[in-house]
Amino acid sequence: MAKIALMIFGPPGSGKGTQANLAAGKLNLIHFDTGRYLREYLYDLANKNNKMVKSERQLNEAGELNTSAFTARIVINEVTKIAKAGYGVVFSGSPRTLYEAEKLLPILSRLYGRNKLTLVELRVHPNTSLKRNSNRILCNFCELTILKTLLPHPNHLKICPFCGSKFKKRTDDNPKIINVRLKEYNERTKPIFNFLKTIGFRVREINGEPTPHKVSTQVLKAVGYSVNNSRKKR
Repeated sequence: MAKIALMIFGPPGSGKGTQANLAAGKLNLIHFDTGRYLREYLYDLANKNNKMVKSERQLNEAGELNTSAFTARIVINEVTKIAKAGYGVVFSGSPRTLYEAEKLLPILSRLYGRNKLTLVELRVHPNTSLKRNSNRILCNFCELTILKTLLPHPNHLKICPFCGSKFKKRTDDNPKIINVRLKEYNERTKPIFNFLKTIGFRVREINGEPTPHKVSTQVLKAVGYSVNNSRKKR
């Protein structure tokens, strides 16, 4: 697959991370998980005494989006490294605000070429967001995410089937914080779509309600890749 940039938008629980992982595997892309990268940065012991990091950590723990300038600076720095290393990239969680979009899109257009950018939004009902996020567990070591609602016997899974470590719950996976995150998505992320239209980008809408492999087929189709490994024209 040619070097491309794929952006996956969607509210909490829509499956952005899962779809980005699947796309990365199929298309040989680097999955830049903005939320995960920020959490690692915010909880890095080397940054524990940094006042700005402390402030951003509090926002993250409350379910609110991190400051746009802070996030944009980190994302642009990392994606530039990825592109210069010769890799394509898939985002799950960037950009999240209009400010980030205004800063990031021109950089991506320069690094990859405007016609190599694909943008999709995964649509799910708010109740789906609440149900999925309230019922997912995360491996404490490899960070494999398991949606317990897809398991025949969810309470029997005690350790990660990939690495054998214990599971944990994300701090922002409780109904109160999920509702905050949904509000943030509706008020701060959705306005990006109008901006993208004004500068000539199409955001493809994909139903995120089906099982992940069915949604993945549609995501891959959006970038011109068919499940039988033949490539279509973009």
